[in-house]
Amino acid sequence: MAVQAGSSTNIIMRLETDKKKITFGQVVTAIGDAGGDIVAVDVSRAGKQKTIHDITVTIDPALSARIVSRLGELDGVNVINVSDQTMLLHLGGKIEVTSKLRIKNRDDLSRVYTPGVARVSMAIHDDPSRAYSLTIKRNTVAVISDGTAVLGLGNIGPLAAMPVMEGKAMLFKQLADVDAFPICLDTQDTEEIIETIKRIAPAFGGINLEDISSPRCFEIERRLIEELDIPVFHDDQHGTAVVLLAGLYNAVKLVGKRLQDCKVVLCGVGAAGNACTKILLTAGVTDMIGVDRCGALVRGQSYDNEAWSWYAENTNPNRETGSLSDVIQGADIFIGVSGPGILKVEDVKKMAADPIVFAMANPNPEILPEEVEDIVRVMATGRSDYPNQINNVLCFPGLFRGVLDCRASRVTESMKLAAAKAIASVVSDEELNENYIIPSIFNQHVVEKVRNAVIEAAYESKVARRRDIRNEEFSNED
Repeated sequence: MAVQAGSSTNIIMRLETDKKKITFGQVVTAIGDAGGDIVAVDVSRAGKQKTIHDITVTIDPALSARIVSRLGELDGVNVINVSDQTMLLHLGGKIEVTSKLRIKNRDDLSRVYTPGVARVSMAIHDDPSRAYSLTIKRNTVAVISDGTAVLGLGNIGPLAAMPVMEGKAMLFKQLADVDAFPICLDTQDTEEIIETIKRIAPAFGGINLEDISSPRCFEIERRLIEELDIPVFHDDQHGTAVVLLAGLYNAVKLVGKRLQDCKVVLCGVGAAGNACTKILLTAGVTDMIGVDRCGALVRGQSYDNEAWSWYAENTNPNRETGSLSDVIQGADIFIGVSGPGILKVEDVKKMAADPIVFAMANPNPEILPEEVEDIVRVMATGRSDYPNQINNVLCFPGLFRGVLDCRASRVTESMKLAAAKAIASVVSDEELNENYIIPSIFNQHVVEKVRNAVIEAAYESKVARRRDIRNEEFSNED
């Protein structure tokens, strides 16, 4: 998930103006000079001398303090209150727990709680698998973070991570009808995180790890996969990788190349970079080079970072050395999961014909699309204000819908590949073009196709534990 640079928001300012000292036109001018765009004006209370206005202004969040300060300097203007509409949307949180039925009388009470519920508890005690049919476990996912790698904000802690995890829970519900609950842990100790998740796991059908910093995230996910019998999926790694692969399937089709024949250079060998590389290797890519702070990773060299050591031993078959600018010579595909401005126009000019650039750093990509629009054949970013957004929201709702429906014990590599192919398939050959290689997250076919593909792969991988449901259709009508 990513925060957008320069994104605008609406603020509502309640101002009291004194018409003997200032005109409303002067107020409008001051707002415009400070970078605001007035979209609505309402009168809250009017008097012969003073009037209270509610003024809605579209503005860059970074400029809101400046606009308030500018108005406060005007003689005859009293800034009573400022409400940010984004903040208002989050008041009290964005999700809630609701009952599926109402308790109307004592008979209802006796069946949903004591004494009737005792029969249900004993049924599960005698056969633990019945928890999937008699509790919320069958449709519930824990969205878990420790707040160490939130969006592009870094280590901001568990409380500050909550709005992001709530938002993810909303997407789970709206897009795939999965009941997800945000759980933010007040610890950054790897063993404590693992132990805590293991202890709460009985209530959930799946675990979605989110915004946990590298390299701890690798160990946490690996251990939980080994020690739990429900799917564990670190979305920052694998969700990004699945959607990246989906985009590349369509990008290489568009330029008339085969993915397995392409030279791929990836910059940023962290959590997402490792996952993207592993899925590309699984998909058949052989000429893959990873670049990080030290330059190209080369097998045989010594690295303190365990993830880098694995990367070096499994990539760069020609043992190319040097900086990004050196190894990008002749590359068909560039993948960026690093930072802003890393890729230069001169570097792109060194790539092979019809270069494909996926610059996914957020909030600012490795290179801006407008800088290379005449050079790059296919361009993708992680941002919503450019075409071809590589957004993991395309993956996780359908993937978890699938693993929950077939009660998979884990997410396999074949299930990830199936999800990527399903996402790519949503874009038809007739629709495919340079600005449309990946579907919108609001495309109603994405969740259904990903869900069905994941279920098919789960049965083939023999990790599905429910009777065969491959002929059952998914419906998520509002």
